[in-house]
Amino acid sequence: MNASLAKSLAKVPEVTLVFWVIKIAATTLGETGGDAVSMSMNLGYLVGTIIFLAVFLLAVFAQIRARTFQPLLYWTTIIATTTVGTTLADFADRSLGIGYAGGSALLMALLFGSLLLWHRTLGSVSVSTVSSPKAELFYWVTIMFSQTLGTALGDWTAGTAGLGYTGAAIVFGALLALVVALYYWTTVSRTLLFWAAFILTRPLGAVVGDFLDKPLNAGGLALSRYSASAALFAFILISILLFKQNAARTAH
Repeated sequence: MNASLAKSLAKVPEVTLVFWVIKIAATTLGETGGDAVSMSMNLGYLVGTIIFLAVFLLAVFAQIRARTFQPLLYWTTIIATTTVGTTLADFADRSLGIGYAGGSALLMALLFGSLLLWHRTLGSVSVSTVSSPKAELFYWVTIMFSQTLGTALGDWTAGTAGLGYTGAAIVFGALLALVVALYYWTTVSRTLLFWAAFILTRPLGAVVGDFLDKPLNAGGLALSRYSASAALFAFILISILLFKQNAARTAH
């Protein structure tokens, strides 16, 4: 790739159907994988958070150092945000006793604060601007907050609100369908709709992940967290290898 073409491309993928399919699978993997380390391995939420935070920081460092969009590296970083988001949300909600509602409110404030600061600093929060280290840093911090919020929001909806995993999945699926309808039939800001969809896919993945591995008496399928995580990882890897993803073009 020549230098001028590389400069015209962002270091994130184009937003296509394949992007959203892999994103939902990655958020589901984040839930089963995070629970596998913190719960099945009995390491606890704090130790799990420290482990996944280290992986997240290394992945973000590698992502920022990369000169072009690298699909495997990008999705590794996304998965790192979902796993650290799972254990961090569980640590705040359960170990610190903030509760799902309190945790969701706090994380919502952090997420919107990150987006506001990003916009005030660089003038846009569009993924088409993610081509500089500063923009990438804002991008990944915002994503990490959104993934953590998604876990807390999913747990709150399925548990405290009493909808159960299936009911919560239907709610978040319907909200995503609404975003799709707004995309095709209105002129609502595409950047706003992107972040709305990005945020909503996380609680959807969280409740689907919980549905797969939680006990039968809790409304789940009681599948092995290790097996579910391995299957999701294999699906993501095959999707990345089979379907070509192009880098998003930067805004001019």
